[in-house]
Amino acid sequence: MPNDQSPVELVTVPCLSDNYAFLVHNAATGQTALVDAPEAAPIAAVLKERGWALSDILITHHHDDHIDGVAALRDGARVIGAAADAHRLPPLDLAVSEGDEIEVCGQRTEVLDVSGHTLGHIAFHMPDPAIAFTADSLMALGCGRLFEGTPEQMWQSMQKLRTLPPKTTICSGHEYTESNARFAQSIDPENADLILRIKDVNSARAAGKPTVPSVLDDEMKTNPFLRADDPLLKKAVGMVDSKDAVVFAEIRQRKDNF
Repeated sequence: MPNDQSPVELVTVPCLSDNYAFLVHNAATGQTALVDAPEAAPIAAVLKERGWALSDILITHHHDDHIDGVAALRDGARVIGAAADAHRLPPLDLAVSEGDEIEVCGQRTEVLDVSGHTLGHIAFHMPDPAIAFTADSLMALGCGRLFEGTPEQMWQSMQKLRTLPPKTTICSGHEYTESNARFAQSIDPENADLILRIKDVNSARAAGKPTVPSVLDDEMKTNPFLRADDPLLKKAVGMVDSKDAVVFAEIRQRKDNF
């Protein structure tokens, strides 16, 4: 989460049956940004409750459960999305690409291409409050299903995201963590960090609490999709001598069939 000295406040907004949207508010500037808009009503309710008005809407990818609320919420807000995906996104005020840096809520924000789940999927990284909005690329204990991209592309995206600072808050798009945890344990049952994390996940869900956001350092230790080059995980899945991308592809296929 943002540190105590940061003017940035992060709010997780549950939407639909298992989606999350995220609001970023800067108390110093009064600006508020929304990352993804699965549906308008719950987001509008939080904005009204807090007295915030949207200055920006950031879109990670084109799937309906990430963009359906944009039209109802934009009302003068700057809508930002991937140039490569612009043909299937709501109308953009700013089209961005890998390597671009923009200012959102007074914060320097980096754009990363994290294709795999879809082509043109992007993530937004705010280095100062140490937050990354990864949507359906890197998820809590998982990664998104490969609807458009290749395993090689998604593995490249995973490697890119894991170079972020370990304490980065990872804001992903869905409450899939329990099912992701069951799969992770099925292929990595001796991982002590994973065993402890599963207890925390199960406790949180039993109490009706979200398991998102998570922290990159925890993902690095427990998320199999970030560890396709880890000798211990390769041994666990019986692929000690296989190339990293091949191991990733096998893990993703096993998850698809889990």
